[in-house]
Amino acid sequence: MVAGTVTLIVGCERSANRVSPKLAPTPETDPLAQPKSLQQVGAPVEMTRAAIPPDNPQTPEKISLGQRLFFDRRLSVDGTVSCSTCHDPAFAFTDRKPASVGIKGRVGQRNAPTVLNALYNKTQFWDGRVNTLEEQAALPIVNSVEMGHPNLDAAVAQIAAIAEYQQAFQRVFSRPPNAPDLLRAIASYERTQLSFDSPFDHFIAGDKNSIDESAKRGWELFNNQGRCNKCHALTDTTRDVTNLIDNDFHNIGILFVQHKVGPLARQAEQLIKSGDTSAIDRAAIQSDMSALGRFLITKQEKDIASFKTPNIRNVLVTGPYFHDGSQETLWDVIDHYNKGAGLQNPYLDQDIQPLALTESDIDDLVAFMASLTSPTYKEQGATELARQRALSRTNRPQRDTARAFGPKPQQPAPPK
Repeated sequence: MVAGTVTLIVGCERSANRVSPKLAPTPETDPLAQPKSLQQVGAPVEMTRAAIPPDNPQTPEKISLGQRLFFDRRLSVDGTVSCSTCHDPAFAFTDRKPASVGIKGRVGQRNAPTVLNALYNKTQFWDGRVNTLEEQAALPIVNSVEMGHPNLDAAVAQIAAIAEYQQAFQRVFSRPPNAPDLLRAIASYERTQLSFDSPFDHFIAGDKNSIDESAKRGWELFNNQGRCNKCHALTDTTRDVTNLIDNDFHNIGILFVQHKVGPLARQAEQLIKSGDTSAIDRAAIQSDMSALGRFLITKQEKDIASFKTPNIRNVLVTGPYFHDGSQETLWDVIDHYNKGAGLQNPYLDQDIQPLALTESDIDDLVAFMASLTSPTYKEQGATELARQRALSRTNRPQRDTARAFGPKPQQPAPPK
């Protein structure tokens, strides 16, 4: 941490939207792209300090360099894709696409999770294949569907040819550009992206008028009948008002029947014997093995098609939803859970069952989730809530009221 305990540091100079012909294509002082202050209601000061690794302390210069790299398309092999392509501050550091698009229009298999509050994650990516933001920053650079370099050294060579980066690395690290420092700089910038101060945070802090009665009912449903707390709480009985995650992985039945996971699992076992993180990354982004989720990492049958519980702060403005971006609205998300999902899924999480939520219950749950929107995305949130609400009144592909109010379906046994 730098500059005391109340801020995560400094700005940058230019904008991702208007590129100077003489300088690197870095952002101007766009408020959405800037490092965020710790002076936000609900921001966990001690947890934030603990998220800064001892071997990569924050400094203003390092964060500024990381910000420049994060928005620089020259970090990709053909100069068309930056980190911000998939993690755009204008979209709450997502890309609003079901699956992200990399160089040459190549489309991956996974939805881009937000960078906001990623510093608190115990693992990174939907399958948790790495632990740190430094490790996370490396893999898109060398994935042929994303930024396309054959290895990190090639990416560094491309950056090292630019005079201002030569100077910046010398200033920050006292050495020429190199792969570990490049990743340290990007991760340092990403750790400045914390997002709190929502109406819900003010409610938890004691302002009982900061959210409406519908959102209050939704918060109670979230922790009781809705069973959201089975994944989005510290424990079944202890509510989490900070990150709303359990740092675990669950099979929630998303599009399970569209994939023959048995043969995929056998293929994956051969792949992951090597423990090659880059090979796992390619399988997750470039092939149907993506559907195996956490199994790609652990090789344990119980983890087949399990994915990480996402942080749901700013969830209203970070759709579409789930690891494959298959659900367009929060009403679709709740409909999926309401019916119990996964009729033919032998690996379905034991906590998934019909919820018997009424339409008014679902509206209340959406109201609660909307209250998790940070002030910087307030206007976007209002527009998006209206759009989703209107769509939910005419199009509900996941809705199955009969199943929602019925008994839990008999779950098939895993195949031998």
